[in-house]
Amino acid sequence: MASRAFGTTAALAIMVAAAAVAPAAQATVPTRATATAAAPVTPVEGRVDYNGDGFADLAVAAPGATVNGQAGAGYVAVVYGSAKGSATATRQIVTQDSAGVPDTAEAGDAFGGALVSADLDRDGYSDLVAGAASEKDGTVDRTGLLTVVWGGATGLSGGATLLAGEQYHQVGGRLTAGDFDGDGFADLATVRATSLQTLAGPFTRAGAAAGTAVYPDVEDVRYLGLASGDVNGDGRDDIAALTHAGDEFDSRTILVAAGGAAGLGALTPVTGGPHGYAIEGGEHLAVGRVNGDGYADLVVGRAIDGYDSDLGLPLARGGMVTYVPGGAGGAQGTKAKVFNQDSAGVPGTAEAADGFGSSVAIGDTDGDGFGDIAVGVSREALGTVQRAGAVLVMPGTSAGPTGTGTKGFNQDTPGVTGVAELNDRFGSAAAFVDGNNDGRKELAVCAPGEDTGAGAFWSFPATTTGITVTGSSAVNNATLGTVAVNAALGASFGR
Repeated sequence: MASRAFGTTAALAIMVAAAAVAPAAQATVPTRATATAAAPVTPVEGRVDYNGDGFADLAVAAPGATVNGQAGAGYVAVVYGSAKGSATATRQIVTQDSAGVPDTAEAGDAFGGALVSADLDRDGYSDLVAGAASEKDGTVDRTGLLTVVWGGATGLSGGATLLAGEQYHQVGGRLTAGDFDGDGFADLATVRATSLQTLAGPFTRAGAAAGTAVYPDVEDVRYLGLASGDVNGDGRDDIAALTHAGDEFDSRTILVAAGGAAGLGALTPVTGGPHGYAIEGGEHLAVGRVNGDGYADLVVGRAIDGYDSDLGLPLARGGMVTYVPGGAGGAQGTKAKVFNQDSAGVPGTAEAADGFGSSVAIGDTDGDGFGDIAVGVSREALGTVQRAGAVLVMPGTSAGPTGTGTKGFNQDTPGVTGVAELNDRFGSAAAFVDGNNDGRKELAVCAPGEDTGAGAFWSFPATTTGITVTGSSAVNNATLGTVAVNAALGASFGR
């Protein structure tokens, strides 16, 4: 990467403290003033807080990273929030060689390829759940593994295996968490081969779930994304899924399974398109509150264009984002809105292979009660620099998202650390986190192709007028003290 003092100046709005990843101790447990607190702060809905100090934390995946000489074993970097932001925050690196974490870091495991957080044992601390879809069982390929690392007053430590798959099951490749039956305990859902599997809470410290259920594949679908939220407002979380037909990659569908006292209902397509057809799906999914009506809404990114179906869907050019509001009857497909870079107010121009919708995230950045939408445009060319990437933040309103007032950021934006380079893919992942607990969510953005695949991630502060470049900063493997080669740091963020 070209200079501009990468990772050496005033640090992340949720800063990372310096420490190397030593072969004998892959996890660095943070030292915090709250470590001796008698009890964690009462959890807030949607806030990830591993140490219970009341400030939101962020997990970042580096699934291609080398750990103790094992290429592609993968690690997870955890950035802790604090009242003063960079003044007191600390960081932690978690791998399968960390003390108390089950299994062993091996080449190609891709630990952390999918990440979610939930209080699985209901002790008041968020726990980190990491998927390793490429995990082997001896010589058996791609069985997959789901691991929990427990939260506590001093941060994450210890862990347990939650679920292991069989050959080619790739357990943990798709992952979400929520309370699907409304009993007050967090549940998990993952994909097992072509079936959806749920694990019901509460979980024991040995990793045992209170119950499991498998929703078998009945139409040969392939899952592209999972996310959870209370779409119909009944007090139970619902699961949204993105799928494509196994024999037709172009056939994209948005499915929703409503939560219920007995668990999830059937996965049902979201309809409302022309003639009542299913709404066009995509590859990237976020569920959250955009229009402020109390129902969780769906945002779907379809970043890959060039399908046959695009011939009748001009907005797919360069990628598109679909917003589907929630309501008492569930996802309201008839009220869906679709955007691309030719939509009014959205910066840029829709061009083939831009990757608009490469990532999507929902968060209130200005404290107005409406969720704004981050949209990655990871293959956007900046001048002659191909696939440099960018991210846009679309404002939320009572009528849903709008292009008017959309802000755009990339590595050539004045004040942003770094320089746009070939294949950086800035915007491949995005997340919102209120690290300083001021009621506004900062924006985190990654570029897994930075420095020829080493990867990096950025933080942009939130103000009363939304996201700003002022005070933004970046973190890479050099900052973390981890091995940079092909690490793909920032491949995904925890949810």
